Amino acid sequence: MTNYSTSTAAFQETSAVQTALGSARRSASRLALAATLACAALTSLVASPVQAAPIDSLIKSVKFDDVDGVNKLLAKGMDPNSVDNQGFPLLVIAAREKSDKVGAALLANPKTNIEIQDKAGENAMMMAALNGDLDFVNLLIAKDAEVNKKGWAPLHYAAANGHDDIVKVLLDHSAYVDTGSPNGTTPLMMAARGGHVSTVKLLLDNGADLTVKNQIGLTALDFAKTYKEPDVVEGLTARLQQMQQK
Repeated sequence: MTNYSTSTAAFQETSAVQTALGSARRSASRLALAATLACAALTSLVASPVQAAPIDSLIKSVKFDDVDGVNKLLAKGMDPNSVDNQGFPLLVIAAREKSDKVGAALLANPKTNIEIQDKAGENAMMMAALNGDLDFVNLLIAKDAEVNKKGWAPLHYAAANGHDDIVKVLLDHSAYVDTGSPNGTTPLMMAARGGHVSTVKLLLDNGADLTVKNQIGLTALDFAKTYKEPDVVEGLTARLQQMQQK
């Protein structure tokens, strides 16, 4: 005779086992599906190249003087006054990299701010002057860029690296020869510091005052002595003696 209670218990145990097995199978199925989806997503990421952001493409085109690339992106609505992740505006980057074709394209855009500055307060005119890029300087001047910027000015930057051609152009366009930086440093002091004899002479011939002192009381002659530029020291000393004899 079949024991009913035993049979019932066995049935219940079997049902519980089947339920557990079914639940385990469903869990395993869900895990497998999740793994398949994850693999598919990973494969998709690997297979699909990451597209550069438009701003990155624009900055790259500026750096490599790719004027066609820049014009295409500007035509799509990109801002000619965009900055990179370090805060450098496109026009300043163009001047820094001597990307003259791109510079011309940016300057031709009516939306471009030709006086735009980076975080250090440097603009395109200053960078072009520092780099000795006369063509870029002329492009900016043709667009009425400010020659006498307050504080550090393009003339300081041109004089610092001895770019006589740019110094002359700036002076010809009414750059103030004794313009003072925030600490009172003049272009003549910068030229003397760098040992640029011809630049020193050019500035003096255009009226630079060699007796001017900066905020800590240094003259151009002091700069030349401090930075051990004997030729400049000799030239400035001779000029000073001429002044005193008059």
